[in-house]
Amino acid sequence: MSIVDRTRESHSESAPPTESQQALPTGPKVDETLSPIGKKHEIRETIQLVTLCWTLFVAGWNDGSVGPLIPRIQQVYHIGYTVLSLVFVFQCVGCLAGAFINIHFDEKYGLGKLLLLGSFMQLVAYTLQAAALPFPVFVLAAVFNGAGLAIQDAQANGYVASLKTNSETKMGYVQAAYGAGALVSPLVATQFAQLRHWSFHYLTSLGVAVLNIIFLSVVFRAKTQDECLAQIGQEAGEKGESEKSHFRQILSIKAVHLLALFLLVYVGVEVTIGGWIVSFMITVRGGGPSAGYISAGFFGGLTLGRVVLLPLNKKIGERRVVYLYTLIAIALELVIWLVPSLVGGAISVSLVGLVLGPMYPIAMNHAGRVFPRWLLTGSIGWITAIATTGAAVIPFVTGAIASKAGIQSLEPVVVAMLAAMLVLWTVVPAHKI
Repeated sequence: MSIVDRTRESHSESAPPTESQQALPTGPKVDETLSPIGKKHEIRETIQLVTLCWTLFVAGWNDGSVGPLIPRIQQVYHIGYTVLSLVFVFQCVGCLAGAFINIHFDEKYGLGKLLLLGSFMQLVAYTLQAAALPFPVFVLAAVFNGAGLAIQDAQANGYVASLKTNSETKMGYVQAAYGAGALVSPLVATQFAQLRHWSFHYLTSLGVAVLNIIFLSVVFRAKTQDECLAQIGQEAGEKGESEKSHFRQILSIKAVHLLALFLLVYVGVEVTIGGWIVSFMITVRGGGPSAGYISAGFFGGLTLGRVVLLPLNKKIGERRVVYLYTLIAIALELVIWLVPSLVGGAISVSLVGLVLGPMYPIAMNHAGRVFPRWLLTGSIGWITAIATTGAAVIPFVTGAIASKAGIQSLEPVVVAMLAAMLVLWTVVPAHKI
């Protein structure tokens, strides 16, 4: 090697980097979203979200199938509205059990195990219901179903709300999956309601639930929320002092209970419309067996609203837009109540679903903005579980009133509940506590 070559080599080793060399990103400064690791995280997050979409699809499938089957269940078991409403009552008992399971065992067992527990409970419920056993067993199955739904709903919503990137949009899509399940299931349930073996609808539900267990097992693998977040490159949130402190602090936050009460009424209205509107249209508006498709129209609007109204929600502001949607829903319910038209009523029901659709994901997003991050999952767990009891309490109250005053009382009850929602939203805190 010549002296010149040695000089050049020595200069290249010792000389400081040029400006162009300094501009090159190195180490942790590299944009992870463009790196192989960032892409891997993105793929894993997508798989997780798709799995949770299926979990919410199963929940929607469950709630959407109730309405078309109610007339057939009454016929088979020879029961009236009040006795039938026991299904909603015992599902409420299951929801409350699911709420306490979430609060007490979230820290100990975590996301993956609780999701599997909830999905297994649904499996038990559908097995009992598919067998068309005596009515008390059918009601008992509702307890397992309610607990399973509450656990899965709480864990899924808590996880999505914990995401730091575009959580509002992701929540909208996950909740749209609920609406999709509630849209599809009435189409299936309406067909089974006209068959001799009507309870075989729950075999279909059983198949959907089995797929849910498989997906949850493969994707989340009984891992905790922090472990699942680490898989997508997100750091764990702040931790509380203890499980006892965690539980006590959640229950001591007034905003938790106000938001839970708002969603209890909302979910109750949603399930009441989806469950009882078929009976209303058949009895009051003279619809035939195909009136079961009206329930599908409602949940179709619900699904659509959670996606297509996302830009409007952002433009107006999620808090303000709830007032607008509630007022529109009240006006449409007055049309269903006061205008004696089957077709007009069916269209109005679909539009009610459209404007009600965004409210649940908006409330979940609002929780993410209001509550401390380390209390977020537990708070959402409590809120969603209590909200799920609305799917039992308000339909039961509606059924009890209908047994005395007739199913035509459905619309006054729904209008009153929507007005209550409007009032409750005004007292939910608007800023971080």
